[in-house]
Amino acid sequence: MKILHTSDWHLGKNLENISRIEEQKQFVDWLCGVVENENVDMVIIAGDIYDTYNPPAAAEELFYEALNRLGDDGKRAVLVIAGNHDNPDRLCAASSLAYKNGVILLGYPASDAGIFAKTNQHIKIIHSGPGWLEISMERCQHNAVVITLPYPSESRLEELISRQLDEKELAREYSEKVRDILKSLASNFREDTVNICAAHIFMKEGMTSDSERAYQVGGAYTVEPSSLPDNAHFVALGHLHRPQEVKNAPCPAYYSGSPLAYSFSEAEHSKAVYIVEAAPGMQTTVNPIYIQCGKPLRRWTSYSIEEVIYWCEKQRDINAWVDVEIHTDRFLTVEEQKQIRALHQGIINIRPKIASRSFDNESCIKREGKNIDELFTEFYRFRTGNDVPDEIMKAFIELLNEESDESTIPEQTNTDGDENYETEAS
Repeated sequence: MKILHTSDWHLGKNLENISRIEEQKQFVDWLCGVVENENVDMVIIAGDIYDTYNPPAAAEELFYEALNRLGDDGKRAVLVIAGNHDNPDRLCAASSLAYKNGVILLGYPASDAGIFAKTNQHIKIIHSGPGWLEISMERCQHNAVVITLPYPSESRLEELISRQLDEKELAREYSEKVRDILKSLASNFREDTVNICAAHIFMKEGMTSDSERAYQVGGAYTVEPSSLPDNAHFVALGHLHRPQEVKNAPCPAYYSGSPLAYSFSEAEHSKAVYIVEAAPGMQTTVNPIYIQCGKPLRRWTSYSIEEVIYWCEKQRDINAWVDVEIHTDRFLTVEEQKQIRALHQGIINIRPKIASRSFDNESCIKREGKNIDELFTEFYRFRTGNDVPDEIMKAFIELLNEESDESTIPEQTNTDGDENYETEAS
């Protein structure tokens, strides 16, 4: 049986307010080509299909198009589990239609695929229960038993938060609960089936990136690698954005990672999907196929504004999204920033890093008797060595005036003479 493992598409996600939907479409096109060329029997998408609970229409349209193409009119099994970014109910809203086409959508840890139609012409759900199913595929000699764990939040696992106040104990209890669930589900594995686990969890010591904020990776609640079932042919994981094998796992366990780089911390990361070949009684083989689509992310670090302009003129990384950090002793002028952006349309950020100036306590001038605009002027000159540009001083004064106006809004008294209440403006 040949399986393709992918995850963390985050359809609809932007990069600094720049849409990535066209790059995500390129990925779907590329993925469908890989599935056909590799003659894949089953596709597993291990969560975080969307970036938000309420994805934009373009993201949902792309997802449904991808399912239709990957499923090959019901001839290929496609199994999808929800991640922490997905709305489980919304993700599974089309289940009754999807299952007839060999697409299995699972939103919650104890989801039972058997509540929907169990057959189509090519894909059949032979047996199922909460959190597991056995699939028969016309194109495969053996059946697959798949145990599933869509994102198990503390509330979905009914964690006893109020009973355990110690953070370490709470984290240990969470890991043990996941272990117990997987162990129980793995009792459905058989020696004559291909045994697969699909889960959206944060494994301990997994390598993360900046695009995974603390709440995205489950905070402190990681799962010990030993919690994975030792009799699985393969564990397809979602949650972390770097493709990686889980260290010290008792079976082959991998994160496929996100198909695109979603933060500049991933600038040098290779992106991949995994092709898994498994059969009863045989050793599993796992091979990455590196993704060759979407714009790469690049970081530039320079100690000269002129050097950055030179790089732009030479079209360095012209097909990439670029984050620029310039070490300088002054701020960039508006004209310089406009020139850089005009020369390179892919520049996302221009971040001057102003060199710190030594501070001499003996040279400090007392603040008493000085206006705030004078203090601001001196501070700016101290930090940058330059006088405040007119546009910055104007913005500073306007901000002061706005705060002053808000602070002088009087409280209003109601007509009944009760106590004062604040207006909406305050």
